[in-house]
Amino acid sequence: MPTTTMQYQINTVSRRVSTRVAFFIAGFAMGAWAPLVPYAQDRLTLDSGSLGLLLLCLGCGSLITMLFSGKLAGRFGCRTIIVIGSLMTSLAFPVLATTDSVPIMVLSLVVFGAGVGLTDVTVNIQGALIEQESTQPLMSGFHGLFSIGGIVGAAGGSLVLSSGFTPMMMSLCTLLIIILLVTLVSKNLLPFATDSEVKNRAFKLNPRLFLMALMCMICFLAEGAMLDWSGIWLTSNRGLTLQHAGWGYAVFAVAMAIMRLSGDKLVSTLGRGKILFLSGVFAMSGYALAVVLPSWQASLLAFMLVGIGAANVAPIVTTLAGLEKIMPSNMSVAFVSTVGYLGILMGPALIGFIAHSANLSVAFISIAAALAIVVLGALKLK
Repeated sequence: MPTTTMQYQINTVSRRVSTRVAFFIAGFAMGAWAPLVPYAQDRLTLDSGSLGLLLLCLGCGSLITMLFSGKLAGRFGCRTIIVIGSLMTSLAFPVLATTDSVPIMVLSLVVFGAGVGLTDVTVNIQGALIEQESTQPLMSGFHGLFSIGGIVGAAGGSLVLSSGFTPMMMSLCTLLIIILLVTLVSKNLLPFATDSEVKNRAFKLNPRLFLMALMCMICFLAEGAMLDWSGIWLTSNRGLTLQHAGWGYAVFAVAMAIMRLSGDKLVSTLGRGKILFLSGVFAMSGYALAVVLPSWQASLLAFMLVGIGAANVAPIVTTLAGLEKIMPSNMSVAFVSTVGYLGILMGPALIGFIAHSANLSVAFISIAAALAIVVLGALKLK
């Protein structure tokens, strides 16, 4: 084998591995926040409405950076933006885990959200570009590492807390893990963030991109509700203790990880349209069953169904956005990702307002109804 060919293959493998680790970091950070939410609510003595308003600060911080992530990545490259976003996220953890001041919590959530916004959009740009270099689907596998990161963050955090360690100690472990991983993979992340064939085209939208963005937003709203409200649901409505609150998101994330790791193969076999349709049906069923069935065991099963359904919507629509070719990939993927992540970041606050006005059961049923748009959208995109 010629040396140049061997070196190209080594570089390709290194880029794919580094991309997977970057997705893992993003998921790990979000997952580690999940078991800290009930502690924050208890420490700050907040009701559901106040907690929802506080979580809105996380979404606002993310929105601010997401609006510019595509342009920033295009100018400075995926590598630089992923490193900056990961550092912002990790450094916020000790404050999130310890402060009993609402103003300081607000500020730290804004910083945390800003780091999440930069990282999440940019890893999707990186993933779309790496997938375009390949002859086979890769995006579901990349998102699978995000889910695995969520599992490790949520379940690992819950285990650490239930073992008697303080939230501060758990947050310091999270910080060190993120910094170590970023240091290990940063050199193999892409120093650019656009495809050369369309890099000079202007920002331009079409109805398909709007539909993709809406479907992504609804899917991420369903995922965000699992992140921030599954623990509250299990402790307030199904009788679990605070120490075990993170298991709801962990079960959801395990199911999502398994389906995402299988997603590339499923897409190759069944096609994107069928996978999107079935995903919407499973996610709708999960939220409905969580409300209808009374036990905490049934709620965990329902959260697993949500994970199965939500798993491959975002990877598929992200890939489709990158393939539209009406503008550079960094802009089309950033648009769909930014609108989509409004669901995971601002959706939980909306759920809090609904829960405060009615109850959390009504909020979960509302998510199930919104997921019908994913089912209908799949028929349009196939």
